[in-house]
Amino acid sequence: MGKEVKWSWTSAVVGAVAATVATAVLTAKPKDPTFHLISIKLTSFKLKLPVADVDLILTIHVTNPNITPINYSSTTMSIFYDGSLLGSGPVKAGSQPARSCQLLQIPARLDGLELTHHAAKFLADVARREMILDAEVDIAGAAKVLWWDHKFKVHVDSHVIVDPVFLDVIEQENKSQLEFFLT
Repeated sequence: MGKEVKWSWTSAVVGAVAATVATAVLTAKPKDPTFHLISIKLTSFKLKLPVADVDLILTIHVTNPNITPINYSSTTMSIFYDGSLLGSGPVKAGSQPARSCQLLQIPARLDGLELTHHAAKFLADVARREMILDAEVDIAGAAKVLWWDHKFKVHVDSHVIVDPVFLDVIEQENKSQLEFFLT
């Protein structure tokens, strides 16, 4: 008739561990971080006739949805207006814990001379009280899993509509793309 099956605790433990590892691998799939511009604060206005340079502080809310902490190197964020590079801001090297949110404050400088090349559009934007800015940044770093560092790169594109008079953020769309390197 039928064979008698012997129960083995070893087989049960191995099966449970295999199921746990499979579940961990499936839920540990890297997820793109999210970025949200919270505020823009004017810190200085340097008049160099006939133009003016503007220094700002950008406060950005960053979410790391992954189950591992990350460390990232310093980089530079580029800010564009009407397709031209208007300014930049240094992003300092840092880290962020797993499944966490934090605020980054990034100093940025806008080039008044570049803005004068778009004076007619800028004045129309001020009259309309809507100015469209684009920004992009590439952030490189490593996510530590057990004792291995897994290198990654995140490319972020931001499309932001601001009130050029009060520097309020009216609307924004941020897209990030995460790329992991296995070597």
